[in-house]
Amino acid sequence: MVPGEENQLVPKEDVFWRCRQNIFDEMKKKFLQIENAAEEPRVLCIIQDTTNSKTVNERITLNLPASTPVRKLFEDVANKVGYINGTFDLAWGNGVNTADTAPLDHTSDKSLLDANFEPGKKNFLHLTDKDGEQPQMMLEDSSNVDDSMHDRFIGPLPREGSVASTSDYVSQSYSYSSILNKSETGYVGLVNQAMTCYLNSLLQTLFMTPEFRNALYKWEFEESEEDPVTSIPYQLQRLFVLLQTSKKRAIETTDVTRSFGWDSSEAWQQHDVQELCRVMFDALEQKWKQTEQADLINELYQGKLKDYVRCLECGYEGWRIDTYLDIPLVIRPYGSSQAFASVEEALHAFIQPEILDGPNQYFCERCKKKCDARKGLRFLHFPYLLTLQLKRFDFDYTTMHRIKLNDRMSFPEELDMSTFIDIEDEKSPQTESCTDSGAENEGSCHSDQMSNDFSTDDAVDEGICLESSSGTEKISKPGLEKNSLMYELFSVMVHSGSAAGGHYYACIKSFSDEQWYSFNDQHVSRITQEDIKKTHGGSSGSRGYYSSAFASSTNAYMLIYRLKDPTRNAKFLEVDEYPEHIKNLVQKERELEEQEKRQREIERNTCKIKLFCLHPVKQVMMENKLEVHKDKTLKEAVEMAYKMMDLEEVIPLDCCRLVKYDEFHDYLERSYEGEEDTPMGLLLGGVKSTYMFDLLLETRKPDQVFQSYKPGEVMVKVHVVDLKAETVAAPITVRAYLNQTVTEFKQLISKATHLAAESMRIVLERCYNDLRLLSVPSKTLKAEGFFRSNKVFVESSETLDHQAAFTDSHLWKLLDRHANTIRLFVLLPEQSPGSYSKRTAYQKAGGDSSNVEDDCERVKGPAGNFKSVDAILEESTEKLKSLSLQQQQDGDNGDSSKSTETSDFENIESPLNERGSSTSVDNRELEQHIQTSDPENFQSEERSDSDVNNDRSTSSVDSDILSSSHSSDTLCNADSAQIPLANGLDSHSITSSRRTKANEGKKETWDTAEEDSGTDSEYDESGKSRGEMQYMYFKADPYAADEGSGEGHKWLMVHVDKRITLAAFKQHLEPFVGVLSSHFKVFRVYTSNQEFESVRLNETLSSFSDDTKITIRLGRALKKGEYRVKVCQLLVNEQEPCKFLLDAVFAKGMTVRQSKEELIPQLREQCGLDLSIDRFRLRKKTWKNPGTVFLDYHIYEEDINISSNWEVFLEVLDGVEKMKSMSQLAILSKRWRPSEMKLDPFQELVLESNSVDELREKLSEISGIPLEDIEFAKGRGTFPCDISVLDIHQDLDWNPKVSTLNVWPLYICDDGAVIFYRDKTEEVMELTEEQRNELMKKESSRLQKTGHRVTYSPRKEKALKIYLDGAPNKEVAQD
Repeated sequence: MVPGEENQLVPKEDVFWRCRQNIFDEMKKKFLQIENAAEEPRVLCIIQDTTNSKTVNERITLNLPASTPVRKLFEDVANKVGYINGTFDLAWGNGVNTADTAPLDHTSDKSLLDANFEPGKKNFLHLTDKDGEQPQMMLEDSSNVDDSMHDRFIGPLPREGSVASTSDYVSQSYSYSSILNKSETGYVGLVNQAMTCYLNSLLQTLFMTPEFRNALYKWEFEESEEDPVTSIPYQLQRLFVLLQTSKKRAIETTDVTRSFGWDSSEAWQQHDVQELCRVMFDALEQKWKQTEQADLINELYQGKLKDYVRCLECGYEGWRIDTYLDIPLVIRPYGSSQAFASVEEALHAFIQPEILDGPNQYFCERCKKKCDARKGLRFLHFPYLLTLQLKRFDFDYTTMHRIKLNDRMSFPEELDMSTFIDIEDEKSPQTESCTDSGAENEGSCHSDQMSNDFSTDDAVDEGICLESSSGTEKISKPGLEKNSLMYELFSVMVHSGSAAGGHYYACIKSFSDEQWYSFNDQHVSRITQEDIKKTHGGSSGSRGYYSSAFASSTNAYMLIYRLKDPTRNAKFLEVDEYPEHIKNLVQKERELEEQEKRQREIERNTCKIKLFCLHPVKQVMMENKLEVHKDKTLKEAVEMAYKMMDLEEVIPLDCCRLVKYDEFHDYLERSYEGEEDTPMGLLLGGVKSTYMFDLLLETRKPDQVFQSYKPGEVMVKVHVVDLKAETVAAPITVRAYLNQTVTEFKQLISKATHLAAESMRIVLERCYNDLRLLSVPSKTLKAEGFFRSNKVFVESSETLDHQAAFTDSHLWKLLDRHANTIRLFVLLPEQSPGSYSKRTAYQKAGGDSSNVEDDCERVKGPAGNFKSVDAILEESTEKLKSLSLQQQQDGDNGDSSKSTETSDFENIESPLNERGSSTSVDNRELEQHIQTSDPENFQSEERSDSDVNNDRSTSSVDSDILSSSHSSDTLCNADSAQIPLANGLDSHSITSSRRTKANEGKKETWDTAEEDSGTDSEYDESGKSRGEMQYMYFKADPYAADEGSGEGHKWLMVHVDKRITLAAFKQHLEPFVGVLSSHFKVFRVYTSNQEFESVRLNETLSSFSDDTKITIRLGRALKKGEYRVKVCQLLVNEQEPCKFLLDAVFAKGMTVRQSKEELIPQLREQCGLDLSIDRFRLRKKTWKNPGTVFLDYHIYEEDINISSNWEVFLEVLDGVEKMKSMSQLAILSKRWRPSEMKLDPFQELVLESNSVDELREKLSEISGIPLEDIEFAKGRGTFPCDISVLDIHQDLDWNPKVSTLNVWPLYICDDGAVIFYRDKTEEVMELTEEQRNELMKKESSRLQKTGHRVTYSPRKEKALKIYLDGAPNKEVAQD
């Protein structure tokens, strides 16, 4: 080596190592940066755009390093939402009123950590207007946008190496602002209505087809001939114009689907894009008849092929010419596990002939015998636009379900079809077409038209609903020249998902710039050839037989090629080349878009706020929504609100004003004196999506003046209480300050109410039923617990009641009753003297019934019949008057130390005379102690007819489910308006009850429900009525109900303390019902007119609200330890196996045999069933499923769990009861006869163990099938486990490999399981197609009647139809 050369090599080697070291240093530096960034705390920012009502529900999420400057946060937010930075503010939203906080500085260099952002927590921000102005949108210039600066979205393509899932095809979320800006590609997307992605893909493909778009533009719509709403070509024309000229990112397709005759429900139906293509083309052909475009679809998309059969002995060939619009290509041949590798390979397989030999021989007309033949297809003509459908959806006969084949099938960008064309002349010797050529098999293509020899004019094509159709369609016959047949790919419609559902989008090449684009609903983006290759399907590696299972679910489904022919290849029409009607349409759509833009601008500057107004005449609070432009003044807004509330004829405009109002707290926040000319935008704090306050249109009388409401004041509603009259007046409103003392507040109320401040007592109701006496004069209102809106009761009288402790005072008791009294409407039953007489006679025969006789005499007339409610009221008036006079005398003595037993507020009030006796006793409560006799005297098990009938009408909902530990039935607790009591009080619905000091020393009467009983006893252990120990306010008056309530029915309007127990409430109703409380039932009526029985007697009425309706029905009420049971008959071989019989009463400790003895007379009288005790059994009922057989010696609550509204099956036996022990197992078996395609009736088997061998032996014994040929399977679903005879042979899990019944997959551990069995040597009946269809109809009808789904078709799709008259007729819609 020359020394000089050696010297030259050294520095080069040194440079190499230095470069390598520099690269390592840079990599190390970057790794350190990444490591530091990973260790740095991050701040999660969640931004809500409150500038527009359309964006208020959207959230923008940013996860930034804590060192990020605030100005960078603003930049990131601006890029995310599409606003210009500096035209919006960001304010804290962590539960803080944004109006009270200063916005962040968008120029600040402070880090997020220094700006009080909390790392590791959610930091909520509100994006608001800046200085009352809406944020400005970013203007995107597509010509200056670099593609690399934008993320490409090509739809649901999974990442390399990832397994696709259902989330792959969930469309991306987008902000409202982004939909207003056109994509950087210059193309416009289509909004997905719900599941219309398949429609969007096809529409974008047609739009990007120059020949179709140009031809559509040349068609002119005649408005005089057709409604534009129902014209499909016109709506497509409008859509294409918008796609070409709109400035939006995406436009709606609702007008197009409306022209199809679709309603909103169709948007939720996903269909096959190839099916839509064919149906839409058929619809367009029908619409374009007798126009220049009549043959457009055929000219562009229609090809021809020959379906032939050639005899291999004589060479005779039978054939016919078919036309096609698309070529269906099989992905994987039937029975093969290997898919075709490419489209070319699938095309070769499509035209590959098959040999008909053996049993499939062809009958040759020339040979006059069956001969071997060759059958196949030949392409005669390819269309200008070639559509290939890749048949990825198949049916798996092993699982009997639809599947999707995700195997890889490549397709070229340029496809040479010359190798597939038939070079034979189309004009073959004229021979008769072979009707048995098998052209209807699965491999044939979709044939829309036939040659002239075999054409038929179908008035109704598949998927098209026509009123009428006539005329024969002409078919073009282009020559069969074999010139250049090179096609170029320009559209790939991709499906992502499974056979059950998925997502469609389209990859389309623009003929303008030869660039590929992804049209994925509203998203349009540029893509590359690599992205197209990803749609070939398959997996990255070889997985053998299971390759399809692990393949990506995103792959090509339809391919559209265009013939490369310079003489025919068209370009899109330029604007100056548009026909005149299209120019007019473009101008019209632009004007509409501009108008919409202006409307959006107005919308962005409109304040929308709730408006309330108390009608000055009707005194009803009205509600509306005030929409006022932010530049409108307060004066103009008042005029708008005045007209909106229809007050023109009621009150002058100058007697109205708008004030700031808090509807939730019923609080007037402030008034706007002197701000009549202030813009509403400033008064309301800008245009917001939601406001934290409302507006009230306040009114006044002409002689009054408006009160000034200042911020910081609190509103107080003052109720004046009159202790002597025992009334609470309607409220008056005063305003006070929280820093005022109680003494100053009394002076303020004294001016408003004209009461003496010195003797005034003020009681604050801080929350429902929480009363507080303001007794410290120097305390401030804030310290006493006043808030924005408050309610107080005031009383000023010179009585000794001032000296009593507050909770023992007359005032407290009056307010307590006022808060807890509710109004109920009680529907009494029609009088039933016969049933009552029977019970009375039984009691006389049974023992001492003097008390009962007294009670009976009390409600009987001279003839011994029951009196009406009015008669009861009149008869009791004299007794009540004398009792009332005695009470008045006691009250005049002023003795406030009366015992609780004689307190006015705890005695029971009897009914008042309808003729006005209530006024004669000064509205005092009329008291009466209802004495009840010993319930043990009533042991008759007879039940009146009304009892039985009413029980049948009662819902079977379990009372235990409806009741809670606090209420007897708590399905509803609706708020209601105030109602005036008979003594002048206002009754409020208060949902909470409390135990007060006034009840101290008394026995608690609101005990919890007894756990060991289906209901609660009305009597304690000593037999005394619990109701006698409790005295709550009760007052009942006759009430004239609305018309239609029924003749003979009487209503009561009852005012009652809701803390009363149900037992005491029933005792108070005894004089009105006419029977003892143990002989009638209480049903609560809900808004849906459903009735549920209230049975827990020791629970209060606290869940009842004002104006609740109650129905009283005669019938024995349940006692302690009793349960109401619904008895249904089990009919195993009937179409409806469950039949309701009657309601019965079972008691704790009763044996099954005793309950059967009691059922026998009831079954005979009510159901006409004459049964002996050993000829029927009772068994468990779980919905419709029969369960455990109850043996005669079983005891309820010990051996059998029982609950309220329990249900049991009664099963009539054919012979002697075989079930003797709980170790036995009763199974229902049914034989399947495949050779006859039918099922035998059920037969019961009683097994001594859970052995499978014993089951087989029993089945062999009853059927005669050899033991080794027995096969069985467990039924599925609810009893009777119905299944179609078309499915039973393959759908059930026959002959499970188990030795016992209590293991998987049988799990038979209880009586009532269903077993199907068969003879494995018996062959299945061979059915013709006609027999199968007929049987399918019968099975469908049978299973629908029994409420079971037909399982032979696991997925029933709604047919895709386009209605040419704009809407489906009723018959079609029902189809």
